Amino acid sequence: MTIPADDRERLPETVRALLDPSAYPEPPPDVRLVQTQISFIVIGGDYVYKIKKPVNLGFLDYSTLTERRRLSQREVELNRRLCPQTYLGVVPLVKAHGRVGIGGRGRVVEYAVKMKRLPEERMMSALLLNNSLTADMLGAVARRLADFHSRAETGPAVNEFGSIATVRGNIEENFDQTEKSVGRTISARKYERIKEYARSFLRDEAALFRERVVLGRIRDCHGDLHAAHICFTDGICIFDCIEFNDRFRYGDAAGEVAFLAMDLDHYGRADLARAFVNEYVTASGDRDLLALLKFYKCYRAYVRGKVESFKLDDPYIAAADKEAARQAAGGYFDLAAFYTRPRPTLFMMVGVTGTGKSWLAGALARQLGLMVVSSDIVRKELAGVAPTEHRYEGFDTGIYSADFTRRTYGTMLERARGALSEGVSVVLDGTFIRRADRQRAMALAKETGADFLAIECVVDDKTLREWLTRRTTTATASDGRLEILGPQQAQFEPVTEIEDGRRITVDSARPLDENVRVVMAKIGED
Repeated sequence: MTIPADDRERLPETVRALLDPSAYPEPPPDVRLVQTQISFIVIGGDYVYKIKKPVNLGFLDYSTLTERRRLSQREVELNRRLCPQTYLGVVPLVKAHGRVGIGGRGRVVEYAVKMKRLPEERMMSALLLNNSLTADMLGAVARRLADFHSRAETGPAVNEFGSIATVRGNIEENFDQTEKSVGRTISARKYERIKEYARSFLRDEAALFRERVVLGRIRDCHGDLHAAHICFTDGICIFDCIEFNDRFRYGDAAGEVAFLAMDLDHYGRADLARAFVNEYVTASGDRDLLALLKFYKCYRAYVRGKVESFKLDDPYIAAADKEAARQAAGGYFDLAAFYTRPRPTLFMMVGVTGTGKSWLAGALARQLGLMVVSSDIVRKELAGVAPTEHRYEGFDTGIYSADFTRRTYGTMLERARGALSEGVSVVLDGTFIRRADRQRAMALAKETGADFLAIECVVDDKTLREWLTRRTTTATASDGRLEILGPQQAQFEPVTEIEDGRRITVDSARPLDENVRVVMAKIGED
């Protein structure tokens, strides 16, 4: 990896040295640098070397070499609980004759945690991006985590971290540390709204928090359980737990479950989050955690927003990476704010084939943690075919007949009903060209006490035809094409039955992120 000269000069001498393959006992063929808020991660060949940044952020102190060595050793010890084969030990970085290298004789100038390199394509985060993660895989993670929690350390010293006082201290620290982020990565309105929600929940549910302590649900957990820290290799490796501050690792198991569920929501896979949570509840027998799930999801999303915001003040991080961090922080804060809503929301996409409904539905799912129920995927499931297997049948025939479509939409609504009843917001991704189908969706929202918004996607005819022409060459669950556009347009019943306050029209030719903000403004989430 080639790092620009200006960016390289900002790095500490020890990190610059490790970018040279000759610094290693066995020089790797290539070297790559990744940064987090608190670490430099150097990937070289079959190994990874993690060096702690010399910072003191209040909640962690890596400012001295002695502490960096101690906490590096602690990191290896703790992570061997859930990923024993990966953490090899702590190695010294030694300077001799003006050069820094790994091991050997000379003056020790730094320490690094040495790990086996895990296959990046088997990381949960990578599997999510290529739609390869399944509910069965999440079930295995849930069972592994439930077993880990059942054996993890507990007792009076750990239990203190589940007390109302400690939980309140953690959330207040978050708000104190993000005051400077107001106006940069979070609006003042959302900052105050999340603060009020958290404080109210702690006040109203004090008895529940006390009961969790009595039931032994406070454990020495992982502390940083999100998709990028789970790898499906040689079983399941869950790595990179928090070692720098026990109070971020000690806590209610519900908070740990909520962390990964929140991250799955953030990837737009609230369906997998539900599967994971439900399997964990079954494996652990801990049904009470469901009452805490939304609170801890909000808390964890806020922490992620805070951590991304901290990167804006990191002198080692390049400007382009800071802009990515700013956007990521905003996304997490948006998600945290959406969790504070008192009721779930049912979104219904409307529009003929090819008008960008699925693009917008997916983007909203990622921004707000929605469960997507797609007519294309449900239809293929009911037909017993793979989602990307095309069935180019005529309009109103085969699996696109009126009867099969009614069955498809009925199944979609039942799936949405299950999620809404659990407090999970849903986006129905279908054409909904018939008024009767739209009315059934509105009735479902009313029955489940959910808020409702119809989003009609439109686009000019020239662009629509270009999109449909290109679609035939891409892998997609949709069978929409030019041949069925005309018949759909002829059968489309205008959306006149839904009042203005519960519907919105968006032009899909506009940038996707702009349309996301338009929808969020409509529901008061701008």
